[in-house]
Amino acid sequence: MKKFNIYNLADKVPFYIFMIICSVTIFYYNRVFGVIAFAITGFLAFYEVRSLSEKKEELEEYMENFNEKFDEVTRRAIFSMPFPLVILNDGGKIIWHNSNFKNLIDEEEPTLNLEISEVFPEVNMESLPEDNQFIPIEYKGDFYRMFINTFVDSKAEKNVLLYIVEYTNEKNLENLLLDESISVINLNVDNYDELSENTDDTNRPMVFAKIDSIINNFASEHEGFAIKYEQEDYTIVMSYENLLKAIKSKFYILDEVREIEEGNRIPATLSIGVGTLEKNPLEAHKSARACLNIALGRGGDQAVVKMEDHFEYFGGKNQSVSKNSTVKARVMANGLIKLLERSGDVFIMGHKNPDMDSLGSCLGVMELAKKLNKNFYIVLKEITPAIEKIYNSLMKNYPNTEDFNIKDIFIKPSDAVDLCKNDSVVVVLDHHRKTSSEAPKLLEISKNIILIDHHRRSSDYIDNAILTYLEPHASSTSELITEILFYSSDRMKIPKVIAEALLAGITVDTKNFILQTGVRTFEAASILKRQGADSIKVRQLFRNDISTVRQKGEVVYKAEIYRDRIAIGTLEEVSDDNILIAAQAADELLNMNNIEAAFVATKLKNKIHISGRSLGDISVQLILEKLDGGGHLTSAGTQMDIPMKEAVEELKKVIDEYLQEDKDESNTDR
Repeated sequence: MKKFNIYNLADKVPFYIFMIICSVTIFYYNRVFGVIAFAITGFLAFYEVRSLSEKKEELEEYMENFNEKFDEVTRRAIFSMPFPLVILNDGGKIIWHNSNFKNLIDEEEPTLNLEISEVFPEVNMESLPEDNQFIPIEYKGDFYRMFINTFVDSKAEKNVLLYIVEYTNEKNLENLLLDESISVINLNVDNYDELSENTDDTNRPMVFAKIDSIINNFASEHEGFAIKYEQEDYTIVMSYENLLKAIKSKFYILDEVREIEEGNRIPATLSIGVGTLEKNPLEAHKSARACLNIALGRGGDQAVVKMEDHFEYFGGKNQSVSKNSTVKARVMANGLIKLLERSGDVFIMGHKNPDMDSLGSCLGVMELAKKLNKNFYIVLKEITPAIEKIYNSLMKNYPNTEDFNIKDIFIKPSDAVDLCKNDSVVVVLDHHRKTSSEAPKLLEISKNIILIDHHRRSSDYIDNAILTYLEPHASSTSELITEILFYSSDRMKIPKVIAEALLAGITVDTKNFILQTGVRTFEAASILKRQGADSIKVRQLFRNDISTVRQKGEVVYKAEIYRDRIAIGTLEEVSDDNILIAAQAADELLNMNNIEAAFVATKLKNKIHISGRSLGDISVQLILEKLDGGGHLTSAGTQMDIPMKEAVEELKKVIDEYLQEDKDESNTDR
């Protein structure tokens, strides 16, 4: 191989400096020899420059010849590549391909100038991966990786080179390993105690034997096995392939258990948590337990499956089972008192844009903290129209003393962050999502977080609470707090205005004791009545001014009836009362004949707020969860960062999906 020793003339500078010094020295002693020395030095310098120039010309000629050879090698290599190659222009049209690509697509028609997306729909020119990244594609039952390389041609036009590598064998092996991976399913008879109490002694064994049989048959049908390790708890292990079959059937086991009729006066219900796609069986079991907790937190009678980076929900379209037992409330009251006693300051926090249930429950916890002689605060950013009347009543009628003034306990979120310490207690009420909190920063500062809520559990719940009381069967958080208050002490006495605030919280969430109302709801209301709550004054808290009534009426008047049984209204005008008006308008729409659910969209600063209400046959929670919202079967809400028109269209789209799923399940049942 020819070698080129390339260097600059500057590399020889020290040598010529030395030669010049020597020539000067010789010239000083002998001028004749000095001139000869200068001549030799000049000749050497001339020869060096000429030699360097010749070497550079020789190198340039070599590189030109090499480039030509390289281009020829490149062309030969490309044409002889063993896999399909395609070149696209900037618009995504095929401008060249090799014979392997032609053989792959097996098309008789010319493919030049054809859009690549017409051949491979997975390729989107607007969102191509970076160079050397690939797009996974499936074509005629085989699997390929399409690698990307962009370049600019001689005309300065951008082109894309795609080379396609098959990996069908690897994909099939991957699918095989995936199908045979372990999936763990945890099942819980979530109303076991109520079912036992409402079944005669002679029939009780038959009911639970039937449940055992259904669960074991379900496991056998899916080539798995079931283990019963508690009276109401089971574990099923099956392959991922069979789990997909269970998912496709929408976990029909939920319906089979609910339809048991062996002398039980209430239906049996299951909650199911599924852990899958984990690195080992232990992690799958932990994942299944977490999913089961979510299912129970959402009211039971449903399945929750963790699929890689998201959750999937099945069932949950029925009202939560009302639990008459107050044992848990008594235990929670005891646990709450102990935590408050041993910790620092107490920060009581409802959700953003608070309603009467949020404020009422905060005031109830305030009374408990006051009884325990704790230093406490209620975190409240602003007085919204929904709580303005109860707040004003509180300021006017609360029995202040020399040592205590009700005004001093309300603080802004920024002040709460400054005051909160690691040993402080943060009591989160009427919500369980960090983003919904008045001061989310408090959840990072304090290590003592207590969560009390009645909404169905979402996947993004606050997961670092040391005490959680999440009861979706309850009418309201005010109901739960009322029970805790009066199970904490036999002699508990609260001011009349606090009792009215708690009763208002129950009233607003039950729509005047119509929806989500159980025996314990009326028991809580009777407790508050004995504490002096005036029903007439509570009713007056819900009165509106003429402007609100007109706006609400306009929403109802202009509402669209969608799919014959769903009302959708919009409130374009922006005001501080928008959320309150939207909620009340949705309630009003339910009074119309044949309307089973109602949604009202309204503008809220830079967002669109949607309030959803139903009579129970349609789950507004499952609908609005698809729009990153949440709530209850009969009452839910969400917010969206898009224009009103787009928000309504998105709402209609998820309503259609919900109704189609409901229809598919009905057909399956038949």
